[in-house]
This record gives sequence, C-alpha cells and structure tokens, in this order.
Amino acid sequence: MTTTTDAFEPAYGSGTTVSPAGTSAYSTLGAGSLNVVLTNLDASEVVYVRVGEGAQTATVADYPVLPNTQVSLSKGKYDDTVAYITGGGTGSLHIIAGRGL
Repeated sequence: MTTTTDAFEPAYGSGTTVSPAGTSAYSTLGAGSLNVVLTNLDASEVVYVRVGEGAQTATVADYPVLPNTQVSLSKGKYDDTVAYITGGGTGSLHIIAGRGL
C-alpha cells in the first residue's frame, strides 16, 4: 500500500506569534484547517500546547514543543483554538493553520 503526504500549505496571513508564560492562554485560529504548525522560537523554554474547539486550558501535561523546534499537528476540522503554557518562564511561539504535514 502506498501512502502520500502532502506538503504543508499554510493559511497565509493567519499566523501569529504569542508569548507563552506560566499561566495558560489561548489564541483562536479559525475552524476549517486540518493542521496547525507550531514553531517554538525560544532557545530555552519548552512550550506545552493543547488544540481544541472553543476556550482551552493548556497544562504542562499537554503536548511539548521543544525549544527551537517546529511541529505539525493534525486537528479536527472544528478545532479553532490553541492553548499554550510554559513551565514558568516566558517563551515565544508562532502558530499558523493550514493543511498537510
């Protein structure tokens, strides 16, 4: 069986950069896209993220995005929110929706 993976197609103009800290916060990305790319722009802080529909609260038990790395996560078509938190310091996280990996 052959499978193909589409390259990530960003929803240009929809990206945002946020400053996660020790208290959970969230950003709305809009429903409809099936993936979100998260880029941790910080050199030392791990950012923990949670993707869902409506208001979300991230905890340090959620998905870690390591310093200076980028991940692509699949999401439900109605998921429109990314919540983020650090273990205590302030970080920098870029969020952009799209499709593909």
